[in-house]
Amino acid sequence: MKNFNASVSRRSLLTSFAAGLGIVALGGLTACGGSSAPAGSAAADSAVLTVAASPAPHAEILTDFAAPLLAEQGIELKVKEYTDYIQPNKDTSAGSVDANYFQHITYLEDYNEKNGTDLVSAGLIHYEPFAVYAGTSDDLDNISDGATVAIPNDPTNEGRALLLLQDLGLITLSDPENLESTPKDIKENPHNLKFQELEAAALPRALSSVDFAVINGNYAIEAGYHVADALAHESSDSLAVEKYANIICVAKGQEDSKGIKALVEVLTSEDFKAYLEENYGEDVLPAF
Repeated sequence: MKNFNASVSRRSLLTSFAAGLGIVALGGLTACGGSSAPAGSAAADSAVLTVAASPAPHAEILTDFAAPLLAEQGIELKVKEYTDYIQPNKDTSAGSVDANYFQHITYLEDYNEKNGTDLVSAGLIHYEPFAVYAGTSDDLDNISDGATVAIPNDPTNEGRALLLLQDLGLITLSDPENLESTPKDIKENPHNLKFQELEAAALPRALSSVDFAVINGNYAIEAGYHVADALAHESSDSLAVEKYANIICVAKGQEDSKGIKALVEVLTSEDFKAYLEENYGEDVLPAF
C-alpha cells in the first residue's frame, strides 16, 4: 500500500487569541455618510468587513493573519465563528455577513443546487487534506475483515472520504470519479468494511468506538490531530486542490467589492503561503 504520510512541523495554535478577538457578531454596517445598510450589500465596500468562519483554521487565519494586514488598508475585519456547515451560507445569502470562509467549492455547488441560492466563490484560498486516523486499530495494511470506518455524512465530503479509501485500495466504487458516492455505490469491498456515517464535526469523538475514521481537515485540526499523525492522507496529485479548495464565498455581485477584493488578495499572497507553512505545515496547503 502506498504510504501517504509525511513529517511536518507543528503549527503554533492561536485559538485563544482567535477566541478573544475573532468571535464578533454584527447586525449591520454603517456605510460612508452615516447611513446603515445590510452587511451583504454595497456595505461590503465600507471600512468594516464581517466574515463567517469555522473556528480552525479559518477563523484563526482571518484573525491572526488577515486582520492586521487589512487594518493597514483601513479595513476592520470582524470574524463571526460557526461550528456547522449550513448557517454560514444562510447568513451570507441573507446579508447578515459579507462573506464566509469555511467550505470548499464542491460543497458550495451542491448547496446552491439544493437550496436555490446563487452564492459564488471570490477566490480559492487553501485546501486541507482528508486523512485516515487510527481508532481502535492502527494498521491499514493488515486491515481486519469487518472493520468499521467512520466517514462524514454530508454529500460531498462523504464522496471525498470514499475516494480516499479507494485510492488506498480498500474499496472500489462503481464510478471511480463520482464525488457524491455513498457506501451504496461501492462495487468491491474485499474486507467487508462497515461504514458509520456521522456528522463531520463528530468524527474525532468517534475514534474510540471505530477502527478508523476519515476526518475533514478543519475538524481534525480543532481536535488536535495533524496530517503527520494520520495513517494515510490525500496525495498532492489527487482531486483535493481542484475540487476541494476552500474559498471565500459571497453573494453574487459582491466578488469585486473593495473589502472582498482586499481580503482575497491578502489570502493569495506569497506571505500567506509562508504563514501557512510555518503555522500549519501539511495540515493546510495553499490552493493558488
